[in-house]
Amino acid sequence: MKKFTIHTMGCKSNQFEGAVIKQSLESRGYEEVNNIGDADFYILNSCSVTHNSDKEALYLLRNAKNKNPKIINILTGCVAQVEKEKLLKYDFIDFIIGNDEKLRLGEILSQHNQTSKTCLVSDIMQQKDYTYTPLKDTAKTRASLKIQDGCDNRCSYCIIPFARGNSRSADEDFIIKQIKNFEKHGLKEIVFTGIHIGLWGKEFGKNFLDLLKTVEKETDVTRYRLGSLYPNEIDEALLEFLSKSEKFCPHFHLSLQSLCDNTLKSMNRHYTATESLDIIEKINDKFELPFIGCDIITGYAGETDSDFNTTRLNLEKSGLSQIHTFPYSIRQGTAGANAPNQVEDTVKTTRTDIIKTISKEKYKNFINKNLGTTREILIEKHPDKITGKLKGVTRNYLTVRLNSTDSTLLNTIKSAKITGYNNEIIEAEII
Repeated sequence: MKKFTIHTMGCKSNQFEGAVIKQSLESRGYEEVNNIGDADFYILNSCSVTHNSDKEALYLLRNAKNKNPKIINILTGCVAQVEKEKLLKYDFIDFIIGNDEKLRLGEILSQHNQTSKTCLVSDIMQQKDYTYTPLKDTAKTRASLKIQDGCDNRCSYCIIPFARGNSRSADEDFIIKQIKNFEKHGLKEIVFTGIHIGLWGKEFGKNFLDLLKTVEKETDVTRYRLGSLYPNEIDEALLEFLSKSEKFCPHFHLSLQSLCDNTLKSMNRHYTATESLDIIEKINDKFELPFIGCDIITGYAGETDSDFNTTRLNLEKSGLSQIHTFPYSIRQGTAGANAPNQVEDTVKTTRTDIIKTISKEKYKNFINKNLGTTREILIEKHPDKITGKLKGVTRNYLTVRLNSTDSTLLNTIKSAKITGYNNEIIEAEII
């Protein structure tokens, strides 16, 4: 029996696809193992959002070969898709598999000579249809469901459209069937994910709100969350629908990238800082203690000290709960790579650290607002490894440790009071 180990980097779409790859191999008799030394295949499902992600991918593959010289290294994901020509020179990579091809990796391995270098990477920009990838089972408490792939935007900093292709949507029938399959296996929460889920349904003459209405009408899923949305994709109709839903978890992640109009324009983002702040305010008005996260890139080409300070001040006064921030990374093939006035790395790092400090303060304040409140907790299937206590997630996206070790409560939903926050652990008592 052939054995494999798989490591998935990056976004929730990649995580979903990693589970599909695992399923594809196991259905053909391959066995997953944790130790590289015991494996015949090392599969790296890579991310290419920054140049550091690329470097990490190469390090992991080289490390696997060093630990087990006989292992067959398979690189797939976004690094394989956008860097295939450059990757052919590396002797520690045996298979280079594109983003579309990876979803049938089990079939590919059964058909190709596993002793010679193989490169299977199609032109993703020619991909017109969504590749349907049903996931039959999952061991997790909460399931990610990929409903869309690709992106039609051409933000000047971003390589992802060239790694994922243009926007393609899964149809409603597939999505509903997948949710019902998750329900059958006892999952109580779904996270809708994709590369740009706000574009869902564009090919069908529908929109994301149409899908959510169908999901609420035709499935019995207990809870669902949304992946990242652009601020200009959250309108009054969507907010009104979600605010009345008993299934929606009040958890938003906004793909902001900046809160300075000059920088947003340079990035080719089609909204303003004021519009973003208005949406954040509306979300906070519509829901009780909603979690609102966002992405911010620091040091994009041409971002002056004044531009950065505008973003900083807007973030400070915003009603955000947490900020995921990272320095701008030049990606060859994007407009930003050749833009003038590139920012020094040291300046990027300083700006990133400033935003991280703001984020820590906002998250602490958000937790403090939740102290003493009663929250619905979805208790995860696996207890805390150190204490054995149950852990779970509130509807508004707080991970809490509960005052119980009762294994009969795993994968159930209970009410609990948020009682404390110590050493970065949120404590709660089951009611």
